[in-house]
Amino acid sequence: MKHRTRRPLHSRIGPFALARTLAWLRICAIAGQSVAVLVCALWMQLAIPLLPLMVGIGLLAVFSVFAAWRLSQPWPMREWETIVHVAADTLVLGYLLYFTGGASNPFITLLLVPIALSAAALSVRAILAVAALAGIAYLLLLRWYVPLPMPMHTQSSGGFSLHVAGMGVNFVITALLLGFFINRLARAVRLQQIEVQRVRERALRDEGILAIATQAAGAAHELNTPLSTMRTLLPELRREHAGDAVLDEDLELLQGQVERCRTILREMVAFGQAQLSQEPEQISLARFIHGCLERFQLLRPEAELALNLDEDAAPTMLRTPPGLRHAVLNLLNNAVDASALNHSQAVALTVHCEDGWLELIVRDHGPGFNATGELAILGRSLKQSGLGIGLALAEATAERLEGELIAINTDDGAQMRLRLPLAVVAAKPSIGAHPVGN
Repeated sequence: MKHRTRRPLHSRIGPFALARTLAWLRICAIAGQSVAVLVCALWMQLAIPLLPLMVGIGLLAVFSVFAAWRLSQPWPMREWETIVHVAADTLVLGYLLYFTGGASNPFITLLLVPIALSAAALSVRAILAVAALAGIAYLLLLRWYVPLPMPMHTQSSGGFSLHVAGMGVNFVITALLLGFFINRLARAVRLQQIEVQRVRERALRDEGILAIATQAAGAAHELNTPLSTMRTLLPELRREHAGDAVLDEDLELLQGQVERCRTILREMVAFGQAQLSQEPEQISLARFIHGCLERFQLLRPEAELALNLDEDAAPTMLRTPPGLRHAVLNLLNNAVDASALNHSQAVALTVHCEDGWLELIVRDHGPGFNATGELAILGRSLKQSGLGIGLALAEATAERLEGELIAINTDDGAQMRLRLPLAVVAAKPSIGAHPVGN
């Protein structure tokens, strides 16, 4: 089982999605119109103006190339540009219908296709504009057109049959076009709804993290006073009870714990200042990992940690932003808690670089994640202890660094894979260079 964070959904409904759909539809139209014109002129031997019709199809092909180039550009597609695309398609279709019977041509209903597609992607005003274009084209073709000639042997009885056959072909084409392309637009709508839901869940998570951070800042400020008081009284108590060896050991342990709490508070303040300054430290990957492990061993001395650090990646210089170290510690801490549920203290950390990504893989020997668990609640997994926010904080750090956090259930536990792009976390001089040991 695998859960991923941050898989952006690029398919969005709107002018760009409609323009892209029209581009594919335009290619189909060019092929279909070319075949229809050649069949009518060569096989059915209808006296249609072949040259003007092929010129119209050629103009549509030229516009199709321009539309493909426009879709490849980085700037956003505006709604009025999409209307221009629809207008060009409508103009060429009307031009072709003018030479093939006008409104009496059974393919006149193809003017409705752009309206149907626009209704799923554009605003009301844009839909009205597209409908007006199609309506004007239809009214003009009612009055001005070149009659569609009929073969001499079909003028008496086959004209109506030919018209009915054309209506049947038109029905099949319209059904296929609307069914396929509207399904694509509907899928884009569903993907956008999923994206909106994901953004909403992320906003709720970040709001919760901010609330926790605010409470933590207030608690750190308030704890400084009692810790200072205990730090002052403990040496005096040790002097007063210097003869009591057992009590002296307990007081020494308590004094050490107080100093540890003060160190943690100082680190919290330093972390907050680093966040405000937005100045990441530059450090080699090996030093960063060993620094994290030293801190982790102090926090969880009972853990049996196995490290596998790629020697080629070890000298890589990182621009480690504030929060990355805490993310690694949170993953390791959660792994130890998960392994403890299966009466094990073993965890493993694998670090390597691959295809422009820095990967930190934490493995445990716990029961794994729930089969129905989403990453929004992965912080709880199957643990019964802890605050349940460790993985949520790691996930937030991964998203902030344009990376991803992947949770995978393994045969004997679970695996958390933190993937970060080297373009974001690596120092600029080392990007693209071969690491050299020193």
